[in-house]
Amino acid sequence: MEGRRVNKQKKKNKALLIFTIIVIISAIAVGAAYAYKIFYKGEEASSNINDVEEQNTIVVEQKTLQTFVGDARPIAFMIDNNVNALPHAGLKDAYAVYEIIVEGGESRLMAILKGKDLPKVGPIRSSRHYFLDYALENDAIYVHYGWSPQAESDIKTLGVNNINGITQSSTEFWRVKDKKAPHNAVTSTQNILTIAEKKGYRTTSTAYSPFNYTVDDVNLEDGQKADTVTVPYSTSNTVRWEYDSENQVYLRYTRNRKEVDWDTGEDYTAKNIIIEFIANSTLNDGENKGRQTMTTIGTKEGYYITNGRAIKIKCTKTSRAGKTVYTDLSGEEIKMNDGNTFVQICPINANVQIVGNEPEDANSVNVNNTNS
Repeated sequence: MEGRRVNKQKKKNKALLIFTIIVIISAIAVGAAYAYKIFYKGEEASSNINDVEEQNTIVVEQKTLQTFVGDARPIAFMIDNNVNALPHAGLKDAYAVYEIIVEGGESRLMAILKGKDLPKVGPIRSSRHYFLDYALENDAIYVHYGWSPQAESDIKTLGVNNINGITQSSTEFWRVKDKKAPHNAVTSTQNILTIAEKKGYRTTSTAYSPFNYTVDDVNLEDGQKADTVTVPYSTSNTVRWEYDSENQVYLRYTRNRKEVDWDTGEDYTAKNIIIEFIANSTLNDGENKGRQTMTTIGTKEGYYITNGRAIKIKCTKTSRAGKTVYTDLSGEEIKMNDGNTFVQICPINANVQIVGNEPEDANSVNVNNTNS
């Protein structure tokens, strides 16, 4: 009887041991599964998140503006545009180039560069007072070689950070031998920055560009065709732009000559062209040199041209240092393609022509208005 009770107890103990082992194994299995879920699935989820973040980063990088970037302060160079000054150096690297009439039916250029390192820019020429308005709205250091009396006075009155090449050494501004004076003075961007630092000028800037650049394509679907754009400053000085549809840029011609870079021979092109009509008149300064004057402040008529099309715009400037705001005819600020911009500020009665390749697209624009 006693033996039977012992055997029965042994069986119970064995069953309990088996049950305990099963419980332990089950607990281990559940724990392992839970750990796998936490570590491996969590790692996979983390990897997926990283993939999404990486994709988002790529999208953001693709949408970053290329034309006006960084905190380098812009530098505005007065560029000689006389026939004897051609070709130019530095224009292809400028984010903006302003062309405005000067005396004798000539025009002068102001090329604005930002964060560029160029060994030669020029030929550099003397200042005219109305160019200061556009150097100021770009928060630029203003570089010139001489000045008119009006420009000298305004530079002092407006407190323009300027560098006059005439007062600098022959190593900072020098004359090249392949052109004749006064069409052969050049400098470098590094020289300008060195001089600027010595003068205590800021070399960084947080100012926004006057141009409302966007990373999205601007195609002006409702605009007129613009395959050839002709801007006459005088009978002897005409600018022509020809649209290169393959590269979606405009090729620049002046005096029937295709413009190329002085050193590299690369074509000068523009992604954006702005035409602005401003009345000019001969300045009565007692020197009888035919110097011009104009009032940049106010609302002017104009055109915005890009990707083979053109629209009418308004150009509004409220002060000499204030940024010009370019709007469509409904009053909305226009968006501009990410790329360099040529601003053709021309006489108010200039017979500007904007022509499409097809006969039905041909347009001749001749704006004769009285805004000033």
